[in-house]
Amino acid sequence: MFPQRLKEGYLSFIDGRFSSERSRYETLAQSGQNPEIMVISCVDSRVSPEVIFDASPGELLVVRNVANLVPSYDTDRHSQHGTSAALEFGVQALKVKHIVVLGHASCGGIRAFADDSKPLSTSDFIGNWMSQIAPAAEAVDVDISRDREAFLRRLELASVELSLQNLLTFPFIAAAVARGDTCLHGAYFGIGTGQLLIRDATTGTFEPATSQPPKYSPFHCSG
Repeated sequence: MFPQRLKEGYLSFIDGRFSSERSRYETLAQSGQNPEIMVISCVDSRVSPEVIFDASPGELLVVRNVANLVPSYDTDRHSQHGTSAALEFGVQALKVKHIVVLGHASCGGIRAFADDSKPLSTSDFIGNWMSQIAPAAEAVDVDISRDREAFLRRLELASVELSLQNLLTFPFIAAAVARGDTCLHGAYFGIGTGQLLIRDATTGTFEPATSQPPKYSPFHCSG
């Protein structure tokens, strides 16, 4: 049986938001989508980019996967590349101007990697997927045996940094960044606090969301 909660939510949506924004939906249906911002986010149900950024329909192109990771560029046609396909579509077809990697606190994927958790199934899809953050974990300067929570927080931030670096391994993204057509950004959301941290393009540190002066960097854009 289809979840009753979704039926009720849909009816509320039709009577509320859809009704008040009907002209926008009609325009999107006729002219297609043209979002300027792409967000790489986690599948975590507590971290919804559309909610966090109070976005209207058609504003954000959102890609969600476990731990908001961007794999490095790989042309192996025997593998399936969901995130890479979305990046290709966003940059090559939609010409997005910004790509934001949105990390978050209390990430289950990060914790599973750090704890070397037992696989949930024999296929171990999560373990295989999370293994790509090993370079980021090795660079974390906190001993997990001494301060587990501090290590996890650093790794959550370091994984955002790694994904930003991996974005530049895609030739079409590197070219778009070099032309100034696309800018890369890192951010981090605190689920319990609601605080958004934005990665400073020059220092690599994450600071509370405020207006930032223009700086030259592959990961900065003034617009």
